[in-house]
Amino acid sequence: MIFIINTSGAGLEFVLDEHYKSLDVEKQSLALPTAAESFLTECGATWRNITAIGVVIGPGSFTGIRMGIAYAKGVAMGLNIPVVGISAFDLYLAATPDAFVAIDSGRGDFFVASPHHAPCTMTIDELETEQMKCPHTVGHKPFDLKLGIDIVRKKLADGNIEPVVPMYLRPSYAEENAK
Repeated sequence: MIFIINTSGAGLEFVLDEHYKSLDVEKQSLALPTAAESFLTECGATWRNITAIGVVIGPGSFTGIRMGIAYAKGVAMGLNIPVVGISAFDLYLAATPDAFVAIDSGRGDFFVASPHHAPCTMTIDELETEQMKCPHTVGHKPFDLKLGIDIVRKKLADGNIEPVVPMYLRPSYAEENAK
């Protein structure tokens, strides 16, 4: 069984096979371990049933992404199973492969990717021009985390397991303010 974790937004999201759960939590770091355990129990599974963990690596909340990756890696290490990174772009493009993905960063620009663009940031002016190269634009609604199961399966089957690191498309606030 593949277990998917998303901490890139304000809450927590989990997928296990056809089961999905989204939780609004005040403190992800405190809620994640017990929420993950509860979700597995609700699904009738235990950690021993898990063969791989997928985790959303970004873009999204700087702290949430780091915390989710650390948790996934810690659990995977303890279980001696692989952990596979999944970007939000992977999820959007799995649903709409020919799309231009534009995610509002909340800082006056957008995180973007498409079949024609590697993940990067763009201003609204750049986005308006570049999105015309694709027939669809997505990213304004949440992605379907359930698509992560097939993404992880494909990466495992292809042997495409890269080290799981956060997807940072620009410096953090601390890095920007240190200059």
